Amino acid sequence: MKVFAFGASGSDTSINQKLAVFAANKLPCSTPIELSTLEADDFDLPLFTSQKEQELEQSTGSKAHPKAQALLDKIQAADVVIVSFAEHNGNYSAAFKNLFDWASRIEQKIFQNKPTLLLSTSPGGRGGKSALEIAEKSLPRFGAAVVGSLSIPSFHEAFNENMSMLRNDELSYRMDELLKTLSSHAS
Repeated sequence: MKVFAFGASGSDTSINQKLAVFAANKLPCSTPIELSTLEADDFDLPLFTSQKEQELEQSTGSKAHPKAQALLDKIQAADVVIVSFAEHNGNYSAAFKNLFDWASRIEQKIFQNKPTLLLSTSPGGRGGKSALEIAEKSLPRFGAAVVGSLSIPSFHEAFNENMSMLRNDELSYRMDELLKTLSSHAS
């Protein structure tokens, strides 16, 4: 199964990246998992404006920023998508929103109707829940076939020492059930 999992952050130490990869590695699957991700550098592109888009087109002949196209290519190649949202002041991170804005200019249905699991975490007690709620409402309009969502509060206390399992039995059970559902929707 081809899995595209990433933390919607931009930080090279993103706990949401760690959560997305954790979830991908726990997917129940009878075949080996081919995992692709995003790194912090993948979010490093100019702040989207129509002027920047015009400048890009003038200099390259295309409005498609290569990093935005790479995001779309990774989604296209995947059987399933796992996104874990960092929360910045109650919303998506600016890094993700900017990449999302560039990509939506190439393909409005960014998620291309792929089965998508939405996650979030934070060091705090709400676990990035505000950003997750925004994603649950908005991403289906952009082609995300959302199969479920889960917020993991208090990230640093939520996992065992080597991050191989969740300490909270209820959260662990909910994660396992969501991963079974996601796996069952793989093409």
